[in-house]
Amino acid sequence: MVSRRIFIINGSLAAAAVLTLPSLAFTMKKKEIGLQLYTLRDELPKNVKLVLEKVASAGYTTVETYGFSVKDQFWGLSAVELKKILDANRLKAVSGHYNSGTFLADGNTTELIESIKAAKILKSEYFTIPWIDEPIRRSSEDYKVIASRLNLAAKLCKEAGLKLAYHNHDFEFIKYNGITGFEILLQETDKNLVFFEMDLYWVFYSGNNPLQLFKENPGRFKLWHVKDMDKKIPALNTEIGSSSIDFKAVFAAAKLSGMDHFFVEQENNFAVDSFTSIRASSDFILNHLTNL
Repeated sequence: MVSRRIFIINGSLAAAAVLTLPSLAFTMKKKEIGLQLYTLRDELPKNVKLVLEKVASAGYTTVETYGFSVKDQFWGLSAVELKKILDANRLKAVSGHYNSGTFLADGNTTELIESIKAAKILKSEYFTIPWIDEPIRRSSEDYKVIASRLNLAAKLCKEAGLKLAYHNHDFEFIKYNGITGFEILLQETDKNLVFFEMDLYWVFYSGNNPLQLFKENPGRFKLWHVKDMDKKIPALNTEIGSSSIDFKAVFAAAKLSGMDHFFVEQENNFAVDSFTSIRASSDFILNHLTNL
């Protein structure tokens, strides 16, 4: 039996196809397929150089970093050292996930400023905040505070030549007095400074429709996470193109979204191993989702 969530994924996309027009079709001018490096979190810290070589050989040209800390930098490498390895493999870190929990909780900018410095060294375009700790997101008022801090972080990013994005999970779609946290973040942040990285999987998992969000907020979803949902166990990921999500309909609305970059991400449920999976996802995107 088809689950209600999977029915929503397929049915809502078909119904929402009217939201997209031929002029919004997605055409890539260059071969740019990105990978969120968290996909390889078990392998990467052991041998960054070897892993990034494999990422490049799997067809990726851009990456999104994760795991930066002021103390350990990037898995024991400084931003300068990481940039050299990326350059050697013709990879660009166009975005990075930077944990900014301290700043979001109390407004202390120390960690935020150091993270911005690292992003600048990597010559990233986007500085992405990937998470809100549960204790500070329990009400609509909490989300309004978060929104105000995102506005401040975005100003600091702009001064450094970066753009700020916020990455969603599913918890942002919980309603508080009739409004979701995600709606608050969209409404209370400066649309010219604060952008969003839509995690397509989590939007679908929460029962929402990316195409509707694109229509309601055109141009704000500059980044995407592209990961598929297992047909039998929706809580698990799988390789792009092998399961539930109709990515063709989503990619057709890339212009409406405002998407500049997208990143494959797979957190679990690898068919063989993580390297085989990222290659399979890259191949599917190259052959079925882009006009190269």
